[in-house]
Amino acid sequence: MCKFRCESLDDTKKLASKFAELIKENGCFINLFGEIGAGKTAFVKLVADALGIKEKVTSPSFVILNEYHSASIPVYHFDLYRLENAGVKTIADELREYSEGKQITFVEWAEFSQGELPFDRVEINVGYEDDDSRVYEFRAVGDKYINILEGLKI
Repeated sequence: MCKFRCESLDDTKKLASKFAELIKENGCFINLFGEIGAGKTAFVKLVADALGIKEKVTSPSFVILNEYHSASIPVYHFDLYRLENAGVKTIADELREYSEGKQITFVEWAEFSQGELPFDRVEINVGYEDDDSRVYEFRAVGDKYINILEGLKI
């Protein structure tokens, strides 16, 4: 696990750019955790910008999935917040498909997945402090993405 404190938007942009650089070649499956307003979607937007996504990146809260295809690698952005247990089960196979191959998949509110998400993933917990700074904790689950965390530490 590695932890970063971002005291400004510029700090967060630097972290997002570094993360984007590490995942742009081979893709990654990323689960995002954090309270409402912590900055999950904001981080996805900054990573997408660093990847060269031209479309406007928005929260998929009401549509469940947004797709972006204007960069060198496709980016998929899920939000499980509005899905009930049965709803997550209906897209479980789709989530597995989005974890395979060369693509980047973000899943916000992954805690609602009921254990249906792929084993190999990067988990990012986004928290905020009283001074409006953000704390990002990255953890690799499985061996596939350990190199990404090692790259972030450099």
